Amino acid sequence: MKINPVDLLKEHSLKHTKQRVRVLEEIALDTVAISQPELEKKLGKEIDRVTLYRILNIYEDKGILHRIMDMNGTANYAICSSACSEDHHHDEHVHFNCTNCAKIYCLEVTVPKMVMPNGFKASTVNTTAYGICEKCSKLIKEN
Repeated sequence: MKINPVDLLKEHSLKHTKQRVRVLEEIALDTVAISQPELEKKLGKEIDRVTLYRILNIYEDKGILHRIMDMNGTANYAICSSACSEDHHHDEHVHFNCTNCAKIYCLEVTVPKMVMPNGFKASTVNTTAYGICEKCSKLIKEN
């Protein structure tokens, strides 16, 4: 997804610091969600762990990123759709967690509408499918 980090930060009333811009640049580089440990490795000594954690939390709170838990319980982050806001995430799509390479993809597959029982009100719905991604399927066929 092509994003302009500075414009995105301005749109969400956030200062565009060097660290905030770098985190968005790194997340936007790939089509898969990225975990905090992966971000730490890629950013090296540019941003310490606590600052990265705070940035990710601010981005999630503001509707810039959404969090997807992988099969090991690690939080992964992906850029939200333009419909997300501080009040509500509208990233109600299917996530695909590859059991071979462990990458998480945001799929353009809508989560079916669910009717909640009386007294229950869902604020967000997450659906994760597990299996083999397209890249791993091709590698398996070749071998």
